[in-house]
Amino acid sequence: MRPSRFTCSVGCGGAWPLTEVIYRCSRCGGLLEVAHDLASLGQVSAREWKARFAERSARARLPEGSGIWGKREWVMPHLEDGDIVSLGEGWNPLLPLPGMAQRLGLSRLELKQCGVSPTGSFKDLGMTVLVSQVRWMRRQGVPLRAVACASTGDTSAALAAYAAAAGIPSVVFLPQGRISPAQLVQPLANGSLVLSLDTDFDGCMRLVREVTADAGLYLANSMNPLRLEGQKILAVELCQQWDWEVPDWVVIPGGNLGNASALGMGFELLLRLGLIDRRPRIAVAQAERANPLARAYRGGTWEKHAVVAGETLASAIQIGDPVSWPRAVRVLQAFNGVVDDASEAELSDAAAEADREGAFACPHTGVALAVTARLARSGVMGGGSRVVVISTAHGLKFPAFKAGYHATGGAPWANPPQLLPADAGAIKAVLDQRLAAA
Repeated sequence: MRPSRFTCSVGCGGAWPLTEVIYRCSRCGGLLEVAHDLASLGQVSAREWKARFAERSARARLPEGSGIWGKREWVMPHLEDGDIVSLGEGWNPLLPLPGMAQRLGLSRLELKQCGVSPTGSFKDLGMTVLVSQVRWMRRQGVPLRAVACASTGDTSAALAAYAAAAGIPSVVFLPQGRISPAQLVQPLANGSLVLSLDTDFDGCMRLVREVTADAGLYLANSMNPLRLEGQKILAVELCQQWDWEVPDWVVIPGGNLGNASALGMGFELLLRLGLIDRRPRIAVAQAERANPLARAYRGGTWEKHAVVAGETLASAIQIGDPVSWPRAVRVLQAFNGVVDDASEAELSDAAAEADREGAFACPHTGVALAVTARLARSGVMGGGSRVVVISTAHGLKFPAFKAGYHATGGAPWANPPQLLPADAGAIKAVLDQRLAAA
């Protein structure tokens, strides 16, 4: 098998070994991707791949018990077990939302709960790959002192945890006062050097890119294609959970747009190797206050115009200058994709509605659910469609968001606590009133 390598995603022909500390094409400035030996992978039949993946998914011991490393040939085939840093990522459950599906006229609506994971977000899927590769590179003699990232919360948590497990120093750049306390404490607990900066995420991103020009600091943001190698397996895992069928639609929140890019990469690989026979449609969901891609789509152009992201409850996608824009646009074009956005009220109500069916949806998942509702009600998403919404983080990371929604009782799905005297008669009266309507 020919070694995997970095190549230019624009197609100018540039190629570099995976030991190279490089994030953009040195010829044209385009983003990079990891190219595998697809001819060798194609020598294994689709039936055999499905059998291998099924057998490995039954294993509890890591690394093959990981949803990522059980598919290692499609990720980083050169890594041995001793190189791999896994915390048990992947195999995120699918939660059916039949009530919401019925109200929207969909035949099937499921929530892919990527927040049910080691650090509580889908970022674990990519970080296990990046940190494993860094550990391998250090063993090959590449002088990497630390890994570093800018973050709106979840990337820093994932980087800190996996770097701690690998024994590699990590540095995180966070926008001061713009992430939840739960997200802030994660890299602190895992021993990262936490730099809380008086700027927004886009400012943190500019600074971390400047600092990681020092080749001894390895950039761990999604412009690094190693991250996408793990995140693309989300599509593979989803199809495996669907018995190798393909949903009609997949809806995913979009901030820096690496997640949408990776989702498309995964489906394309499945199609290329014959495990599926068609593409789903992909919808990227943005917060109304941080929606550069949605604005471009509505304007009939894919030309990038950065915006200053406004304050939004969906803080992890509060990004006005997405790094992975070109890759995401190519995916949307190939998958007959659409982009829409959601207001603060819409995302809050949609998250709360899903919670009534057993979810505990984060605000970013609320954005994706709200956009799903918009697309269904407008007819863009046809009646009877089978839809999977990607939940990118766990609601427990955003307790203020959840508590604030239910505090006053004014919102459609609000459920404020009942304040009662310590009196059995008063309790029984409320029980009779509440349960009579059940």
